[in-house]
Amino acid sequence: MKKLIASLFVVLVMTGAVRAETVTPLVDADWAAQHVGTPGVVFLDVRGKLSGASKADYVKAHIPGAIWTNYLKDGWRTQDGNGTIAQLSTVETLETTIGDLGIENEDHVVIVAAGNSALDMGTATRIYWTFKIAGHDAVSILDGGMRAYTAKIDEKTKQPVNPLESGEIKLEPTIYTVELREEMLVAKADMAAAATAGEVIVDNRPQDQFLGINKHGKAKRAGTIPGALNLPENWLTENGGSFRDRDTIAKLYKLAGVPAEGAQISFCNTGHWASLGWFVSREILGNTEAKMYDGSMVEWSADPDLPVESELDKQIGASKKTAQVTQ
Repeated sequence: MKKLIASLFVVLVMTGAVRAETVTPLVDADWAAQHVGTPGVVFLDVRGKLSGASKADYVKAHIPGAIWTNYLKDGWRTQDGNGTIAQLSTVETLETTIGDLGIENEDHVVIVAAGNSALDMGTATRIYWTFKIAGHDAVSILDGGMRAYTAKIDEKTKQPVNPLESGEIKLEPTIYTVELREEMLVAKADMAAAATAGEVIVDNRPQDQFLGINKHGKAKRAGTIPGALNLPENWLTENGGSFRDRDTIAKLYKLAGVPAEGAQISFCNTGHWASLGWFVSREILGNTEAKMYDGSMVEWSADPDLPVESELDKQIGASKKTAQVTQ
């Protein structure tokens, strides 16, 4: 029996169904180069509009064997029944989207963004979050994206040291099964309850939106959810799309007044920037209680029964009161 189990393990390792190494949330450029062509490792190139790139950039040069997906159009996000844009797609849609790419449930998926900015890396963290929601734990993000992967240049050839190829790669479609982790989902009612109870809620939008100076085009009201702490998404990366080290991130959380552990919910406008905050809290700082509110301010601000707090409105109101007293 022991020989049978050992033989089965060897077969599984060879087919990629079991891997000896531990899957980590982040992998670096050296790891990526060393794992080109490794059975069971699928590089998912997500460069697109949000990074100022396009499929043409992928076709021109990508990690050998990498497949490409359109983050905005391939079914990763959808408009829900209440009209809130860019929300988590249905189980059926996700199974089709992932299966059509040729990804199998046992594959180690490595998400590759352009690496140009925090906004760009939000594409990677949002898809990472989606895989986790789908019950797929063998998923990583290439730290720094393609920018980091192509950073090392050969002095003689003036070309990137790490291997690249051109053209388009397509894998045979698979039957992919989603095992939805409903415990990771945060509905509007959950967010309202957390805010009312004074729990930690984190606004990962830029400060101008947090203060109510500007807002997303689809948001009905400017401002934030009362009690929210502001930790802007662009604090979390440096040199484009490379995540800051754990110690620096811990200091930034302290600076923003955000606990590094314990229950917390990140939000933004539609769950893009918030996925970056969630990823850093959960996967870099190790806070397993961190969650993300997908509906975020677009959904929240559309409900007239829910409060929105604007620091700008407060200042304007205070100025008006002062003017009335002095008149």
